[in-house]
Amino acid sequence: MNMTKRDYYEILDVNRDASADEIKKSYRKLALKYHPDRNPDNPESEEKFKEASEAYEVLSDSEKRSLYDRYGHDGLKNSGFSGFSGFDDIFSSFGDIFEDFFGMGGFGGSQRGRSGARKGQDLRYDLNISLREAAFGIEKNIEIVKNVLCETCSGSGAKPGTQPETCSTCMGAGRVMQQQGFFSMATSCPECRGTGKIIKEPCSDCRGTGKTRQKKKLKVKIPSGVETGMRLKLTNEGEPGEKGGPNGDLYVFIIEDEDPFFQRHNNDIVCQIPISFSQAALGAEIEIPTLKGGEKFKIPKGIQSSDLLTIKGAGIPGINGRGKGNQIIQVILKTPTKLSKKEQELFQELANMEQENEKNSGFFKNLFNQ
Repeated sequence: MNMTKRDYYEILDVNRDASADEIKKSYRKLALKYHPDRNPDNPESEEKFKEASEAYEVLSDSEKRSLYDRYGHDGLKNSGFSGFSGFDDIFSSFGDIFEDFFGMGGFGGSQRGRSGARKGQDLRYDLNISLREAAFGIEKNIEIVKNVLCETCSGSGAKPGTQPETCSTCMGAGRVMQQQGFFSMATSCPECRGTGKIIKEPCSDCRGTGKTRQKKKLKVKIPSGVETGMRLKLTNEGEPGEKGGPNGDLYVFIIEDEDPFFQRHNNDIVCQIPISFSQAALGAEIEIPTLKGGEKFKIPKGIQSSDLLTIKGAGIPGINGRGKGNQIIQVILKTPTKLSKKEQELFQELANMEQENEKNSGFFKNLFNQ
């Protein structure tokens, strides 16, 4: 059953101009209240926890927040954002945040993800496309450079034939407890730097990191109707995860280049067409450039400069596949700068006739009789 999503600002109980600190503070309060470890077997609290986490995921990210402010939930959906699949996804994405909020212990997700598995970092790629490519869609080839698991050591960071050893300081936990008065505080283990492992013989190819840099070519299918600011999600094409966690995602951000002839206004396209005095006065059939090529178009007689004409459905299709924009034509009268002798005579004759008509008009008669 489809349900209307609540407003993210309403969920976090913040104003639309709230600062990043205000958003984080509000999320912390809700996460503490509805955290599943505090509310076991409580579907309502679990749903509120997921809802608040999704709102924080969007509003804490300046790009997602800008897209949401402009287009709402549909804009996020069209850009590839689908929220979280479950608690593990939330704790994987916000691992550092929950450590800041709650520290170690039974609360704060430690019952989930004790292995330290964490999703890899998401990547961004800015893709420039033309107006016509945005209108009709296209498949683009791109190349990215990213970290991948080292093939030599299979990502372990240790020299082939050896294995990382469990850190004796933290016993593999990656965290150590420090006593401060009545309170215990968990901090990253200084010996293994939070990895829980010590590599005594590092891999020569990755120097113990378990990762190497690699170029990768990808095909990106751009749907019709996209515009600047929208993004496409390529799942698992980001950085590799930590300790067996899933790969991050690659987000391809669309940048639509300016077109030399058309201007885009939402899904409408606007262009200026110059016509002569005779075409404006008598009407004419001329060829109009459109996104699909030239098209015959009738200019009505007596049209005035800057009048607007419309070609229905000749604009850009909606991103959701419903409807199309229009092509708006602004007529601009073109004044000739060079005239032949014959043309000068004809224009002079026309000017004399216009002057005579103006004198005989009611406006000039009343003016002269004052």
